[in-house]
Amino acid sequence: MSHTADEIASQPACWRRAVDLLPRHAPALPRHGERVAVVGCGTSWFMAQSYAALREAAGHGRTDAFAASEAPLDREYDRVLALTRSGTTTEVLHALERVRGRVRATVVTAVPDSPAGELADDAVVLDFADERSVVQTRFPTSQLALLRAHLGEDLTAAVRDAETAVTAELDPALLAAEQITFLGTGWTYGLAREAALKVREAAAWWTESYPAMEYRHGPIGIAAPGRAVWPLGAGALPPGLDGQIAATGAHLVRPSGLDPLAELVRAQRVAAELAAGLGRDVDNPPHLTRSVVLEDAS
Repeated sequence: MSHTADEIASQPACWRRAVDLLPRHAPALPRHGERVAVVGCGTSWFMAQSYAALREAAGHGRTDAFAASEAPLDREYDRVLALTRSGTTTEVLHALERVRGRVRATVVTAVPDSPAGELADDAVVLDFADERSVVQTRFPTSQLALLRAHLGEDLTAAVRDAETAVTAELDPALLAAEQITFLGTGWTYGLAREAALKVREAAAWWTESYPAMEYRHGPIGIAAPGRAVWPLGAGALPPGLDGQIAATGAHLVRPSGLDPLAELVRAQRVAAELAAGLGRDVDNPPHLTRSVVLEDAS
């Protein structure tokens, strides 16, 4: 088995541990009512989007999510929450440098004593969820499990669903599809973007992702036999869309009833299976690195 496969399978246990550690980490996480900017790159940016949508929906306060390189951090925020597995990503470090001494910053990372941790006021270290593979799987989902629990969610059912997701048979139509489009709504739009990224990173597959209601505004034009549409969560399949997808001949993945974060685990497994079928090294895909560290332009 690949490291990636092992890491995908370990997620239920990682989520439990993340939730168990919440009392230790809660003081470092955003407080109720704070105005928060969440920053990250790639996978971390998509997890930031999901968390921001959840936090605002739960009534905890204004929460904006940005790619670290594009974050308008001159706005009035009470806290910056930086998500970074390695703690070395250049754009995240630059964002933390911009707010240092002006806005309280918390970093969530997998690496103790990382550069990001040194720049932040508080560090939440989930080193048990770190990964050997380049493609992230268990760290971002464990991170989001912790943040969901901090918002007051009970993750018991989500963990059970993840146990189902790591063993359930995969849809053969997905493994045969030449193209997959992921849909989400609210907090699951970030998950849809992450699912698409996983399949692109691992298998170099043609994937796209959209807010569910936007899919009819042009993207449905590529739907065709041999391609698939995968809504993450029941709310990501708006009324009437199933019939429109059926008319294109594309394969529609029906909502499974699993927690959407567990559904993302299924997408990770599809990514790994597609990569294996192509003979790709799923742990170290071409042209990707564990962390993007840019040379100092100065």
